Amino acid sequence: MWNGRHSRMAVRRRPCLVSFSGLDGSGKTTQIDRLLESLEDCGLRVRLLRFWDHIAVLGRIREAMSHTLFKSEKGIGSPEKPVQRRDKNVRSWYMTAARLFLYALDAIQLTMVVARMSSRKEDVVVFDRYLYDEIANLDLGNSVLRGYVRLLLRLIPRPDVAFLLDAVPSQARARKPEYPLDFLHCNRVSYLDLAALAGSITIVPPRAACEITRIVKRNVLEALPHQQPQRETAVLHSQAAITNTITNR
Repeated sequence: MWNGRHSRMAVRRRPCLVSFSGLDGSGKTTQIDRLLESLEDCGLRVRLLRFWDHIAVLGRIREAMSHTLFKSEKGIGSPEKPVQRRDKNVRSWYMTAARLFLYALDAIQLTMVVARMSSRKEDVVVFDRYLYDEIANLDLGNSVLRGYVRLLLRLIPRPDVAFLLDAVPSQARARKPEYPLDFLHCNRVSYLDLAALAGSITIVPPRAACEITRIVKRNVLEALPHQQPQRETAVLHSQAAITNTITNR
């Protein structure tokens, strides 16, 4: 019995994968920061990957092209200083063709990054955005594009917990004014269509930030027991600590 358990503990598994997706201004950064803090306080080894910085292929070149070709303003929008972004909201046929090519490269890169994670020491890897956020830029009402999306969804690793933070577009834009309101409405519909298509994304409805935090922690807690048997003791302690945090808040 012990020998069998010991041999299983020697097998290194990949970390628990948690992804956050949603409109700009939906509160992803706040929830990611809170989750990271809770997991680290519990003694778990956590890594944050920002999709655009760590996964997207030719990210800097793509960003530079949006500034050059579409005159997209630089910076992050805030209520005090709005910016006019022109990148994912440009939906011409040639941009769609470019996206199909680039998203395929990103999917391959994502798959390779996750495949290498079994050699690392993290217990949990949190993604600030995922390939889902790129797919949501496509017109999922188009049958051809839906077929393409289904192919990508089969190719990429499925997170153990994938959150879609839903948001009222007008409220999201008030917090982070970067894109036109009509685009945000269309983008929200695409996100919801994608969640239905993927079938494995947890939609978190618009709520107070503290309520969303409880939902996030609860879902991540439920995923932890299936990860890394060699860290079973730490995980059990983490479960108790996170449960106490949820109960006290």
